[in-house]
Amino acid sequence: MSRYARRERLALADLLSEVGPDAPTLCDGWATRDLAAHLVTRERRPDAALGIVLKPVAAHTRAVQERFAARDFADLIAELREPPIWSPVSNPLLDELVNVTEMFIHHEDARRAQPDWSPRVLASAHQAALWDRVRRTARLALRRFPATVVLDAGEFGAVTAGAGGPRVTVTGDPGELSLFVSGRQAYARVELGGDAGSAERLSRARLGI
Repeated sequence: MSRYARRERLALADLLSEVGPDAPTLCDGWATRDLAAHLVTRERRPDAALGIVLKPVAAHTRAVQERFAARDFADLIAELREPPIWSPVSNPLLDELVNVTEMFIHHEDARRAQPDWSPRVLASAHQAALWDRVRRTARLALRRFPATVVLDAGEFGAVTAGAGGPRVTVTGDPGELSLFVSGRQAYARVELGGDAGSAERLSRARLGI
């Protein structure tokens, strides 16, 4: 089994330690301490993690995350580096399946918010792992968008999603397409083609699961 989720986790932890707790991220309103607190909450507080996707408990999630964010930053990063083996989302059996995209995206959230960032060249197997998750989630992430959206990852393949209508093609590496369908279109290095109006709307649409 590949260990790209683990590699991204450790690289993210190293970067957060380097830039400190108050550096910007691509996540609106979050500094690096908030990003770390989000991940630790998700892994160590299943009761609060529900609020990430369920609005009725979102206030509880925010309260727990704020308490994590207020902790010593070095301790918070140490907890990010080594999630508990009982974690429902980061235990050894599920870590790669659940977190290969999660850790990649949040690593890029921290990287691309810094002024001196540059694109990384990922191993083909890493790109393939990311593409597998894009294929599985694209239809859900784009289900409400009123167009036929083709995500084209070149040698890795293509997938068609969207609610139907004018055709738009989004071309890029799997990592960039991962960022695009997660709602980070402005920061993803992709090329949009096809219907110009739909492409413009897609570049600004609220995407994600």
